[in-house]
Amino acid sequence: MGSSSRGLAAGTLGVALGGFFDGILLHQILQWHHLLSLVPGMDDLRGQVLWDGYFHAGMYLLALIGLVAIWRGRARIGQDTRARLWAPIVMGFGAWHVLDTILSHWLLGIHRVKLDATYPLAWDLGWLLAFGLLPVLAGLRVARRGGGGSGRLPAGTWAALVLLTGGLGAWGLVPPPGMPLTAVVFRAGVTEDQMQARLAEAGAEVVWQDGAGGIAIVALPGGQGWRLYGQGALLVAGSGLPAGCFSWTEA
Repeated sequence: MGSSSRGLAAGTLGVALGGFFDGILLHQILQWHHLLSLVPGMDDLRGQVLWDGYFHAGMYLLALIGLVAIWRGRARIGQDTRARLWAPIVMGFGAWHVLDTILSHWLLGIHRVKLDATYPLAWDLGWLLAFGLLPVLAGLRVARRGGGGSGRLPAGTWAALVLLTGGLGAWGLVPPPGMPLTAVVFRAGVTEDQMQARLAEAGAEVVWQDGAGGIAIVALPGGQGWRLYGQGALLVAGSGLPAGCFSWTEA
């Protein structure tokens, strides 16, 4: 097993550990979200838990693949386990959270880190930094110091990663052109009267409203969506949909 194969095996295990950390802490202990929390029609808690189970099963499979590959190549790891084993594991752990943030939070919009936060985007970015980018950087630093390969990414690759992450985050905040209506979802506990008052205060013209579910479709003046997050809104979308890649102000 070559050095690249060893790194891939350890990185695969790291990705699985990142998924376990995400699922166990956020889905089960803190219960900030489930895998498909923002997917329309997924309102049944049993269904949400079922898909969380499928997610964990996938992480178990990844962990098994990584462990078997590491075991088969254990003789070539040598003494420098920090650079050849732990560094790729830490990088894989961080890579999972980078991928999850970009794909699940911003592109697919199937969940956010903390759904009931006033500013979910801030939680997304904080989580991305703390558990995504910092572990990747730490792993690269350990690999470089240990001599297990260069441990460095080319400057152009780093620039591309920064631009991709920042660009996708910014793109997620831009409303799609020609979309006049906005979906607003209020958190549990906001009454129908409170919802109407807060929408009126923001200058929103209500087109449709489901008071029982805390959902409204409105025509909202530009730049006013952010105000609703301080008034109990869980999500303010620009697509008329409660989830998806065009939910541009889910921040």
